[in-house]
Amino acid sequence: MRLPVYLDHHATTPCDPKVVEAMLPFFTERFGNPASRSHRYGWEAEEAVQHAREEIAGLIGARAKEILFMSGATEANNLAIKGVLEDHGYAGSHVVACVTEHASVLDPLAYAEGRGTAVTYLPVDAAGRIDPEQVRDAIRENTVLVTVMAANNEIGTIPPLDALGRVARERGVLFHTDAAQAFGKIPIDVDAMRIDLLSLSGHKIYGPKGIGALYARRREPRVRLEAQIHGGGHERKMRSGTLNVPGAVGLGRAAAIARERMETDASRIAGLRDRFYMKIMPVLDRVRRNGDPEKSLPNTLSLTFDYVEAEALLMDLEDVAITPASACSSGSFRPSHVLLAIGLGVEQALSTIRFGLGRFTTEEEIDFAAEKVIEAVRRLRSWSPLYEEERGKRAGA
Repeated sequence: MRLPVYLDHHATTPCDPKVVEAMLPFFTERFGNPASRSHRYGWEAEEAVQHAREEIAGLIGARAKEILFMSGATEANNLAIKGVLEDHGYAGSHVVACVTEHASVLDPLAYAEGRGTAVTYLPVDAAGRIDPEQVRDAIRENTVLVTVMAANNEIGTIPPLDALGRVARERGVLFHTDAAQAFGKIPIDVDAMRIDLLSLSGHKIYGPKGIGALYARRREPRVRLEAQIHGGGHERKMRSGTLNVPGAVGLGRAAAIARERMETDASRIAGLRDRFYMKIMPVLDRVRRNGDPEKSLPNTLSLTFDYVEAEALLMDLEDVAITPASACSSGSFRPSHVLLAIGLGVEQALSTIRFGLGRFTTEEEIDFAAEKVIEAVRRLRSWSPLYEEERGKRAGA
Protein backbone atom coordinates (compact mmCIF):
# COMPACT_ATOMS: atom_id res chain seq x y z
CA MET A 1 0.00 0.00 0.00
CA ARG A 2 1.42 3.35 -1.05
CA LEU A 3 1.32 6.18 1.47
CA PRO A 4 -0.25 8.60 1.78
CA VAL A 5 -3.52 6.96 0.77
CA TYR A 6 -5.00 9.16 -1.96
CA LEU A 7 -8.62 10.16 -1.33
CA ASP A 8 -8.71 13.42 -3.30
CA HIS A 9 -9.95 12.17 -6.66
CA HIS A 10 -12.19 15.22 -7.13
CA ALA A 11 -9.10 17.39 -7.41
CA THR A 12 -7.43 15.13 -9.94
CA THR A 13 -6.95 11.47 -10.81
CA PRO A 14 -3.88 9.47 -11.80
CA CYS A 15 -3.55 8.73 -15.49
CA ASP A 16 -4.72 5.25 -16.35
CA PRO A 17 -1.70 3.31 -17.73
CA LYS A 18 -3.73 2.53 -20.86
CA VAL A 19 -4.20 6.26 -21.40
CA VAL A 20 -0.47 6.91 -21.11
CA GLU A 21 0.22 4.06 -23.53
CA ALA A 22 -2.16 5.58 -26.09
CA MET A 23 -0.59 9.03 -25.76
CA LEU A 24 3.12 8.15 -25.97
CA PRO A 25 3.46 7.76 -29.78
CA PHE A 26 2.06 11.27 -30.29
CA PHE A 27 4.97 12.85 -28.45
CA THR A 28 7.65 11.31 -30.66
CA GLU A 29 6.67 9.10 -33.61
CA ARG A 30 3.33 10.63 -34.64
CA PHE A 31 4.03 14.22 -33.66
CA GLY A 32 2.27 15.99 -36.52
CA ASN A 33 0.02 19.04 -36.33
CA PRO A 34 -3.56 18.18 -37.37
CA ALA A 35 -3.72 21.55 -39.14
CA SER A 36 -0.93 20.38 -41.51
CA ARG A 37 -3.06 18.78 -44.19
CA SER A 38 -0.45 18.39 -46.91
CA HIS A 39 1.45 15.36 -45.55
CA ARG A 40 1.12 12.12 -43.64
CA TYR A 41 2.20 13.46 -40.24
CA GLY A 42 -0.66 15.93 -40.23
CA TRP A 43 -3.12 13.37 -41.54
CA GLU A 44 -2.21 10.91 -38.77
CA ALA A 45 -2.67 13.58 -36.13
CA GLU A 46 -6.00 14.70 -37.57
CA GLU A 47 -7.22 11.11 -37.69
CA ALA A 48 -6.24 10.55 -34.06
CA VAL A 49 -8.00 13.74 -32.95
CA GLN A 50 -11.12 12.79 -34.86
CA HIS A 51 -11.14 9.36 -33.21
CA ALA A 52 -10.85 11.06 -29.81
CA ARG A 53 -13.83 13.28 -30.62
CA GLU A 54 -15.84 10.18 -31.49
CA GLU A 55 -14.95 8.47 -28.21
CA ILE A 56 -15.91 11.53 -26.15
CA ALA A 57 -19.12 12.06 -28.12
CA GLY A 58 -20.04 8.40 -27.71
CA LEU A 59 -19.94 8.70 -23.93
CA ILE A 60 -22.59 11.46 -23.87
CA GLY A 61 -24.70 10.60 -26.92
CA ALA A 62 -23.35 13.49 -29.01
CA ARG A 63 -21.86 13.78 -32.50
CA ALA A 64 -18.13 14.05 -33.04
CA LYS A 65 -18.47 17.45 -34.76
CA GLU A 66 -20.06 18.83 -31.59
CA ILE A 67 -16.93 18.24 -29.50
CA LEU A 68 -14.56 21.22 -29.22
CA PHE A 69 -11.22 20.65 -27.50
CA MET A 70 -10.29 23.03 -24.69
CA SER A 71 -7.55 23.24 -22.08
CA GLY A 72 -10.01 21.96 -19.47
CA ALA A 73 -13.48 22.43 -18.04
CA THR A 74 -12.66 25.92 -16.78
CA GLU A 75 -12.03 27.18 -20.30
CA ALA A 76 -15.07 25.27 -21.54
CA ASN A 77 -17.27 26.93 -18.91
CA ASN A 78 -15.92 30.34 -19.86
CA LEU A 79 -16.56 29.80 -23.57
CA ALA A 80 -20.06 28.43 -22.92
CA ILE A 81 -21.14 31.36 -20.75
CA LYS A 82 -19.27 34.25 -22.32
CA GLY A 83 -19.72 32.87 -25.83
CA VAL A 84 -23.50 32.73 -25.50
CA LEU A 85 -23.73 36.13 -23.83
CA GLU A 86 -21.50 37.86 -26.36
CA ASP A 87 -23.64 36.43 -29.14
CA HIS A 88 -26.82 37.73 -27.51
CA GLY A 89 -25.27 40.85 -26.00
CA TYR A 90 -24.32 41.09 -22.33
CA ALA A 91 -26.50 44.10 -21.56
CA GLY A 92 -30.16 43.17 -21.38
CA SER A 93 -29.59 39.40 -21.16
CA HIS A 94 -30.53 37.20 -18.21
CA VAL A 95 -29.02 33.95 -16.90
CA VAL A 96 -30.37 31.46 -14.36
CA ALA A 97 -27.77 29.66 -12.26
CA CYS A 98 -27.42 27.74 -9.01
CA VAL A 99 -25.68 29.13 -5.92
CA THR A 100 -23.56 26.00 -5.56
CA GLU A 101 -21.81 26.24 -8.93
CA HIS A 102 -18.04 25.92 -9.28
CA ALA A 103 -15.92 29.09 -9.36
CA SER A 104 -15.29 28.56 -13.08
CA VAL A 105 -19.01 29.23 -13.59
CA LEU A 106 -19.57 31.80 -10.85
CA ASP A 107 -16.63 33.99 -11.88
CA PRO A 108 -17.66 34.27 -15.56
CA LEU A 109 -21.18 35.10 -14.36
CA ALA A 110 -19.78 37.85 -12.13
CA TYR A 111 -17.82 39.11 -15.16
CA ALA A 112 -21.08 39.14 -17.15
CA GLU A 113 -22.90 41.00 -14.41
CA GLY A 114 -20.27 43.71 -14.64
CA ARG A 115 -21.22 44.10 -18.29
CA GLY A 116 -24.92 44.44 -17.75
CA THR A 117 -26.18 40.85 -17.61
CA ALA A 118 -28.75 40.01 -14.93
CA VAL A 119 -28.15 36.72 -13.10
CA THR A 120 -30.61 34.89 -10.87
CA TYR A 121 -28.87 32.57 -8.40
CA LEU A 122 -31.27 29.89 -7.22
CA PRO A 123 -30.96 28.33 -3.73
CA VAL A 124 -30.70 24.63 -2.95
CA ASP A 125 -32.22 22.53 -0.18
CA ALA A 126 -30.33 20.88 2.70
CA ALA A 127 -29.16 18.07 0.40
CA GLY A 128 -27.96 20.46 -2.29
CA ARG A 129 -30.90 19.78 -4.62
CA ILE A 130 -32.43 22.32 -6.97
CA ASP A 131 -36.12 22.25 -7.91
CA PRO A 132 -36.82 22.42 -11.66
CA GLU A 133 -39.93 24.47 -10.91
CA GLN A 134 -37.68 27.12 -9.36
CA VAL A 135 -35.89 27.31 -12.69
CA ARG A 136 -39.17 27.56 -14.57
CA ASP A 137 -40.32 30.42 -12.36
CA ALA A 138 -36.98 32.22 -12.69
CA ILE A 139 -36.91 32.27 -16.50
CA ARG A 140 -37.83 35.62 -18.03
CA GLU A 141 -38.46 36.84 -21.55
CA ASN A 142 -34.82 37.92 -21.84
CA THR A 143 -33.32 34.73 -20.35
CA VAL A 144 -30.75 33.25 -22.73
CA LEU A 145 -29.07 30.58 -20.60
CA VAL A 146 -29.65 28.20 -17.68
CA THR A 147 -26.48 26.75 -16.14
CA VAL A 148 -26.59 24.01 -13.49
CA MET A 149 -23.71 21.64 -12.79
CA ALA A 150 -24.21 17.93 -13.52
CA ALA A 151 -22.86 16.86 -10.11
CA ASN A 152 -21.57 18.97 -7.26
CA ASN A 153 -17.82 18.85 -6.81
CA GLU A 154 -17.97 19.11 -3.01
CA ILE A 155 -20.98 17.08 -1.85
CA GLY A 156 -21.69 14.96 -4.94
CA THR A 157 -25.39 15.79 -5.31
CA ILE A 158 -26.75 15.08 -8.81
CA PRO A 159 -29.58 17.36 -9.98
CA PRO A 160 -32.48 16.19 -12.20
CA LEU A 161 -30.74 17.08 -15.47
CA ASP A 162 -33.54 15.70 -17.64
CA ALA A 163 -36.18 17.83 -15.90
CA LEU A 164 -33.98 20.93 -15.99
CA GLY A 165 -33.28 20.42 -19.67
CA ARG A 166 -36.97 19.97 -20.40
CA VAL A 167 -37.85 23.23 -18.64
CA ALA A 168 -35.17 25.16 -20.52
CA ARG A 169 -36.16 23.68 -23.90
CA GLU A 170 -39.85 24.41 -23.33
CA ARG A 171 -38.99 28.05 -22.69
CA GLY A 172 -36.58 28.32 -25.62
CA VAL A 173 -33.54 28.84 -23.37
CA LEU A 174 -30.13 27.19 -23.80
CA PHE A 175 -29.12 24.70 -21.09
CA HIS A 176 -25.47 24.41 -20.03
CA THR A 177 -24.04 22.00 -17.50
CA ASP A 178 -20.60 21.84 -15.94
CA ALA A 179 -19.98 18.09 -16.06
CA ALA A 180 -16.37 18.10 -14.88
CA GLN A 181 -17.14 15.74 -11.99
CA ALA A 182 -19.99 13.81 -13.62
CA PHE A 183 -18.52 13.00 -17.05
CA GLY A 184 -17.46 9.36 -17.17
CA LYS A 185 -18.92 8.57 -13.75
CA ILE A 186 -22.68 8.69 -14.34
CA PRO A 187 -24.75 8.17 -17.53
CA ILE A 188 -25.32 11.37 -19.52
CA ASP A 189 -27.28 11.64 -22.76
CA VAL A 190 -27.28 15.16 -24.15
CA ASP A 191 -30.24 14.54 -26.46
CA ALA A 192 -32.46 12.81 -23.89
CA MET A 193 -31.56 15.43 -21.27
CA ARG A 194 -31.83 18.33 -23.74
CA ILE A 195 -28.38 19.61 -22.85
CA ASP A 196 -27.11 22.23 -25.30
CA LEU A 197 -23.67 22.89 -23.81
CA LEU A 198 -21.59 20.58 -21.63
CA SER A 199 -18.12 21.16 -20.15
CA LEU A 200 -15.75 18.32 -19.29
CA SER A 201 -12.17 17.71 -18.25
CA GLY A 202 -9.64 14.94 -18.88
CA HIS A 203 -7.84 14.76 -15.56
CA LYS A 204 -11.02 13.96 -13.63
CA ILE A 205 -11.44 10.63 -15.48
CA TYR A 206 -7.89 9.24 -15.37
CA GLY A 207 -6.80 11.22 -18.39
CA PRO A 208 -4.10 13.90 -18.69
CA LYS A 209 -4.19 17.40 -17.26
CA GLY A 210 -4.43 20.40 -19.58
CA ILE A 211 -7.11 18.96 -21.86
CA GLY A 212 -10.90 19.15 -21.79
CA ALA A 213 -13.78 19.73 -24.14
CA LEU A 214 -16.97 21.65 -24.70
CA TYR A 215 -19.95 19.93 -26.25
CA ALA A 216 -21.88 22.50 -28.27
CA ARG A 217 -25.12 21.38 -29.95
CA ARG A 218 -25.17 21.88 -33.72
CA ARG A 219 -28.85 21.38 -34.45
CA GLU A 220 -32.30 21.74 -32.90
CA PRO A 221 -31.16 24.21 -31.68
CA ARG A 222 -27.80 25.18 -33.16
CA VAL A 223 -25.79 26.89 -30.43
CA ARG A 224 -24.11 30.12 -31.50
CA LEU A 225 -20.97 31.14 -29.62
CA GLU A 226 -18.55 34.04 -29.89
CA ALA A 227 -14.96 32.81 -29.63
CA GLN A 228 -12.86 33.91 -26.66
CA ILE A 229 -9.46 33.00 -28.17
CA HIS A 230 -8.59 34.22 -31.67
CA GLY A 231 -5.76 33.48 -34.05
CA GLY A 232 -6.10 30.76 -36.65
CA GLY A 233 -9.71 29.66 -36.49
CA HIS A 234 -9.15 26.18 -35.04
CA GLU A 235 -12.00 24.16 -33.54
CA ARG A 236 -14.71 25.51 -35.84
CA LYS A 237 -13.32 29.03 -35.20
CA MET A 238 -14.35 28.66 -31.56
CA ARG A 239 -10.91 28.13 -30.00
CA SER A 240 -7.79 29.10 -31.92
CA GLY A 241 -4.44 27.48 -31.18
CA THR A 242 -2.56 24.35 -32.14
CA LEU A 243 -4.34 21.33 -30.71
CA ASN A 244 -2.83 19.38 -27.84
CA VAL A 245 -2.83 16.14 -29.81
CA PRO A 246 -1.38 13.84 -27.10
CA GLY A 247 -3.85 15.32 -24.63
CA ALA A 248 -6.80 14.87 -26.98
CA VAL A 249 -5.77 11.26 -27.64
CA GLY A 250 -5.49 10.67 -23.89
CA LEU A 251 -8.88 12.20 -23.20
CA GLY A 252 -10.43 10.09 -25.94
CA ARG A 253 -8.89 6.91 -24.56
CA ALA A 254 -9.98 7.82 -21.02
CA ALA A 255 -13.53 8.37 -22.28
CA ALA A 256 -13.50 4.99 -24.02
CA ILE A 257 -12.33 3.25 -20.84
CA ALA A 258 -14.94 5.10 -18.79
CA ARG A 259 -17.65 3.98 -21.20
CA GLU A 260 -16.57 0.35 -20.79
CA ARG A 261 -16.13 0.49 -17.02
CA MET A 262 -18.68 3.04 -15.83
CA GLU A 263 -21.20 0.62 -14.33
CA THR A 264 -18.67 -1.71 -12.68
CA ASP A 265 -16.50 1.17 -11.44
CA ALA A 266 -19.49 3.01 -9.98
CA SER A 267 -20.72 -0.08 -8.14
CA ARG A 268 -17.30 -0.97 -6.71
CA ILE A 269 -16.39 2.60 -5.72
CA ALA A 270 -19.78 3.23 -4.10
CA GLY A 271 -19.28 0.04 -2.11
CA LEU A 272 -15.91 1.27 -0.87
CA ARG A 273 -17.40 4.68 -0.02
CA ASP A 274 -20.14 3.02 2.02
CA ARG A 275 -17.58 0.75 3.69
CA PHE A 276 -15.60 3.81 4.75
CA TYR A 277 -18.72 5.57 6.01
CA MET A 278 -19.92 2.56 8.01
CA LYS A 279 -16.54 2.19 9.70
CA ILE A 280 -16.69 5.79 10.91
CA MET A 281 -20.34 6.35 11.82
CA PRO A 282 -20.80 3.70 14.57
CA VAL A 283 -17.58 4.81 16.26
CA LEU A 284 -17.67 8.62 16.14
CA ASP A 285 -20.54 10.81 17.32
CA ARG A 286 -21.46 14.25 16.01
CA VAL A 287 -20.65 13.39 12.38
CA ARG A 288 -22.89 14.66 9.59
CA ARG A 289 -23.00 13.39 6.01
CA ASN A 290 -23.59 16.15 3.46
CA GLY A 291 -25.36 15.90 0.12
CA ASP A 292 -28.07 13.65 -1.26
CA PRO A 293 -27.42 10.09 0.00
CA GLU A 294 -29.40 8.61 -2.91
CA LYS A 295 -28.68 10.81 -5.95
CA SER A 296 -24.99 11.39 -5.55
CA LEU A 297 -21.69 10.61 -7.23
CA PRO A 298 -20.50 7.12 -6.26
CA ASN A 299 -17.04 8.35 -5.28
CA THR A 300 -18.07 11.24 -3.02
CA LEU A 301 -18.36 11.42 0.75
CA SER A 302 -18.57 14.79 2.51
CA LEU A 303 -18.45 14.54 6.30
CA THR A 304 -18.68 17.23 8.96
CA PHE A 305 -16.86 16.40 12.20
CA ASP A 306 -18.18 18.69 14.92
CA TYR A 307 -15.56 20.12 17.29
CA VAL A 308 -12.73 19.35 14.85
CA GLU A 309 -11.23 21.98 12.56
CA ALA A 310 -10.63 20.63 9.08
CA GLU A 311 -7.26 22.37 8.93
CA ALA A 312 -6.11 20.64 12.11
CA LEU A 313 -7.40 17.29 10.85
CA LEU A 314 -5.50 17.67 7.59
CA MET A 315 -2.28 18.42 9.45
CA ASP A 316 -2.80 15.43 11.71
CA LEU A 317 -3.46 12.99 8.86
CA GLU A 318 -0.04 12.75 7.24
CA ASP A 319 -0.81 9.35 5.74
CA VAL A 320 -4.14 10.28 4.11
CA ALA A 321 -4.37 12.75 1.22
CA ILE A 322 -7.70 14.59 1.50
CA THR A 323 -9.05 18.12 1.13
CA PRO A 324 -11.46 20.22 3.19
CA ALA A 325 -13.48 21.36 0.18
CA SER A 326 -12.90 22.27 -3.45
CA ALA A 327 -9.21 22.02 -4.35
CA CYS A 328 -9.62 25.16 -6.45
CA SER A 329 -10.15 27.19 -3.27
CA SER A 330 -8.18 25.14 -0.75
CA GLY A 331 -5.35 26.76 1.13
CA SER A 332 -7.48 29.65 2.35
CA PHE A 333 -9.64 27.57 4.72
CA ARG A 334 -12.55 29.87 4.16
CA PRO A 335 -16.00 28.35 4.63
CA SER A 336 -17.24 26.69 1.45
CA HIS A 337 -20.06 28.52 -0.31
CA VAL A 338 -21.59 25.11 -1.10
CA LEU A 339 -21.71 24.05 2.54
CA LEU A 340 -23.13 27.39 3.64
CA ALA A 341 -25.79 27.10 0.92
CA ILE A 342 -27.02 23.75 2.27
CA GLY A 343 -27.45 25.23 5.74
CA LEU A 344 -24.22 24.53 7.57
CA GLY A 345 -22.90 27.22 9.89
CA VAL A 346 -19.44 28.67 9.47
CA GLU A 347 -17.95 26.45 12.19
CA GLN A 348 -19.51 23.33 10.68
CA ALA A 349 -18.32 24.28 7.20
CA LEU A 350 -14.79 24.67 8.55
CA SER A 351 -15.09 21.21 10.12
CA THR A 352 -15.95 19.43 6.88
CA ILE A 353 -13.79 17.05 4.86
CA ARG A 354 -14.39 15.79 1.33
CA PHE A 355 -13.30 12.21 0.69
CA GLY A 356 -12.92 11.31 -2.98
CA LEU A 357 -12.44 7.68 -3.96
CA GLY A 358 -11.27 6.41 -7.34
CA ARG A 359 -10.81 3.53 -9.74
CA PHE A 360 -7.61 2.33 -8.10
CA THR A 361 -8.70 2.74 -4.46
CA THR A 362 -8.52 -0.55 -2.54
CA GLU A 363 -10.28 -2.01 0.51
CA GLU A 364 -6.96 -2.02 2.36
CA GLU A 365 -6.57 1.71 1.75
CA ILE A 366 -10.15 2.41 2.85
CA ASP A 367 -9.72 0.47 6.10
CA PHE A 368 -6.41 2.18 6.79
CA ALA A 369 -7.81 5.66 6.09
CA ALA A 370 -10.90 5.08 8.24
CA GLU A 371 -8.72 3.97 11.16
CA LYS A 372 -6.48 7.02 10.81
CA VAL A 373 -9.45 9.41 10.60
CA ILE A 374 -11.05 7.90 13.71
CA GLU A 375 -7.78 8.17 15.63
CA ALA A 376 -7.22 11.78 14.55
CA VAL A 377 -10.76 12.94 15.34
CA ARG A 378 -10.65 11.36 18.79
CA ARG A 379 -7.26 12.91 19.50
CA LEU A 380 -8.31 16.40 18.39
CA ARG A 381 -11.58 16.23 20.29
CA SER A 382 -9.75 15.24 23.46
CA TRP A 383 -8.20 18.71 23.38
CA SER A 384 -11.55 20.47 22.91
CA PRO A 385 -13.17 21.78 26.11
CA LEU A 386 -16.40 22.40 24.18
CA TYR A 387 -16.64 18.76 23.15
CA GLU A 388 -15.92 17.55 26.67
CA GLU A 389 -18.53 19.95 28.01
CA GLU A 390 -21.16 18.59 25.61
CA ARG A 391 -20.26 15.00 26.48
CA GLY A 392 -20.76 15.86 30.13
CA LYS A 393 -24.18 17.35 29.45
CA ARG A 394 -25.25 14.29 27.47
CA ALA A 395 -24.02 11.99 30.20
CA GLY A 396 -25.97 13.98 32.80
CA ALA A 397 -29.10 13.89 30.71
